[in-house]
Amino acid sequence: MNAARAHLEDVPWDDGRMTAGYVSHKAKANLQLPEDHEAARGVREIILAALDRNGLFRSAALPRHIFPPLINRYEAGMTYGDHVDNAIRQTRAGQRIRTDVSATVFLSRPEEYDGGELVIRDTFGSHSVKMAAGDMVLYPATSLHRVAPVTRGVRIAAFFWVQSLVKDDTDRSILFDLDRTVVELAQTAPDNPAILKLTACYHNLIRRWAEA
Repeated sequence: MNAARAHLEDVPWDDGRMTAGYVSHKAKANLQLPEDHEAARGVREIILAALDRNGLFRSAALPRHIFPPLINRYEAGMTYGDHVDNAIRQTRAGQRIRTDVSATVFLSRPEEYDGGELVIRDTFGSHSVKMAAGDMVLYPATSLHRVAPVTRGVRIAAFFWVQSLVKDDTDRSILFDLDRTVVELAQTAPDNPAILKLTACYHNLIRRWAEA
């Protein structure tokens, strides 16, 4: 992600609340790079190219549409309280995307800031995420989540949403586990006849659950 970070030197930052909904607007206190800035376009191209090469992302998200990544910045004292992402986002080109999957790409190194963890809540409790620069976390857009206050340094990240071919979170999880099992078997037991059977099950479930 060094190339992405290079684009973000000496750029202007706007109030991050410009992309928040009515309720989220009250909880959001951060900065955001204007979408039409040249640096934003450069970072988007890097991220989208990386996603296109990443089989694990495709397996987990089953992307149909990807909202163009946005870039935000948290300085000391900034935070984003508990919120749920808007169900529909509209791109600058006017395309409407249903937000099935949320994604955060960490651009700052963990040692560059304190606090700033992405905290995701689900039925199993709260999960705190703070990853290496260049790492990405995917999670259901239905999840209640927040960014903990930054207490030192600067946290820069890209974020975006995916409209998946498979709308249901549980269905996507089943397909992901099945796909990873096929990949593992192909590596450890390439002649196992179960591979063909599991692959058929995977694609038949895709046919059953995917939106055209």
